[in-house]
Amino acid sequence: MKTIIIIPARFASSRYPGKPLVELKLPNGEQRSLIELTWRAAGKVNDIHDIFIATDDTRIATAVRAFGAKVIMTSSQCKNGTERCAEAVDNAKLDADLIINFQGDAPLTPPWFVESLIESMHNDDKSGMATPVVRLDRLTYGHFIEDRKKGLVGGTTAVFGVNKYALYFSKEVIPFVDLGELSAEAEIPVFHHVGIYAYKPNALKSYMDWPVGKLEELEGLEQLRFLENNQLVKCVSVSARGRVFWELNNPDDVERIEKVIGDAL
Repeated sequence: MKTIIIIPARFASSRYPGKPLVELKLPNGEQRSLIELTWRAAGKVNDIHDIFIATDDTRIATAVRAFGAKVIMTSSQCKNGTERCAEAVDNAKLDADLIINFQGDAPLTPPWFVESLIESMHNDDKSGMATPVVRLDRLTYGHFIEDRKKGLVGGTTAVFGVNKYALYFSKEVIPFVDLGELSAEAEIPVFHHVGIYAYKPNALKSYMDWPVGKLEELEGLEQLRFLENNQLVKCVSVSARGRVFWELNNPDDVERIEKVIGDAL
């Protein structure tokens, strides 16, 4: 299975403008941009044919070429990363059996998250898209609740059925958990949706033909377009293996990521 990674990156983020070019301090004192650290994380995934960064911004393109990555220019009309990936595939006439959308704000993404997606898609002929989920530990669950109390939009949660196909994704923390009913040793029954997607080409192409649905509009979550069009989305449960996983969603996350980025390098 020929697999490529596309990292969508845009400058005009409403929550954090210029986020891909934000510099993070490494343990050795060096500073590297968020997009470069993410590209380096993607490069650790096994059995990948090629990696591209898709953007509509010349500032990002210039920075990306400077550290040696490949760029595909896309339009500013893309509503989300999935649309940007679809346009990049079309613009560059990319030929692949599987396309990975690797989020540009997630330099802490372990390579085995993506490798598990690839394996899942090898073994599932029903779904056109798969995405990883990781059970929250108590520390990360606390970050989610803390962000919501501050009115910040942080990570996304996912719920799925016994067959591992998604039921819903939300920026709220779902399902509701009464911590008073859980023992100190009990696992938190909440799963963090990791913003990585593996698409089969036909599913990615079809996505562009579907209109934005009400749920996608309300939540601002691109993957809900698949669910609103009755498409199966496979949730692949992965383990962080002791590593902290967190995306850079808000300026407060810079310090959180800097504290643990050394483990991912």
